[in-house]
Amino acid sequence: MTPNKTAIITGAYGAIGKAIAGKIASKGFITVLIGRDEKKLQTVKKEIEDKTGSPNVSFEVVDLSRKQSIIDLACRWTGPLHILINNAATSSRRRIETPEHIEMQFATNVLGYFRMIEHFMKFMKNQDDARIVNVASYWAGGLDLNDLEFKKRNYDNDAAYRQSKQANRMLTVAFAQKLRQSGITVNACHPGDVNSKLSNDLGFGGHESPDQGAATPVWVAMEPLLKDISGKYFENRSETSCQFSKDNASIERLYRICTDMY
Repeated sequence: MTPNKTAIITGAYGAIGKAIAGKIASKGFITVLIGRDEKKLQTVKKEIEDKTGSPNVSFEVVDLSRKQSIIDLACRWTGPLHILINNAATSSRRRIETPEHIEMQFATNVLGYFRMIEHFMKFMKNQDDARIVNVASYWAGGLDLNDLEFKKRNYDNDAAYRQSKQANRMLTVAFAQKLRQSGITVNACHPGDVNSKLSNDLGFGGHESPDQGAATPVWVAMEPLLKDISGKYFENRSETSCQFSKDNASIERLYRICTDMY
């Protein structure tokens, strides 16, 4: 048990996020649930407490599509952080912009991950076995660095989602390199295929349970053999080749774009 270690799970009341959080809490971590809806967070907190018996589950109301909301969370955060699981995602069926005029999927699925890492890495540095896990997808591709927000192309939520997951995998490589000397590892993974609101919005169902869907993200976050492994992509609890990790020029360009927006 690790009662003095802390984990953040974003998107914690979605099907996979809730299962991830429950598994992390069952291992004794101080588990912090992140999401926009306070009532849903309260419900999930109680469900996890009842299931695991953990007294160390809490939540923070954060809109991960909003820069200031993440900054506010970082400003009120105290103490170290050992695991950050970026899991929150949306797949809006129509093109929506945030109040900052950023397309919603890019703001949440990409900049949400980016900003959480940027603002929370300081709490993770020099911690024993600090890990960042970016929940991406094998359903990835089609990234257009000249039109990340579908201002030129006709918006399609599936295309926007796929490119956001490609971006997650690419930025994992960028952050792994950036944080190489800090003791923080950064890896990406595909969760299982679970029937969820997100998959339904994309026109899919799912054939795996939430616990099956959470298995790989939790494994990447906790497997002892991965302690010093960084910048990799995993599926089914196994390292998998990622075609997006080899395009260093595009990775650097995407990182610069996100840095300008973060």
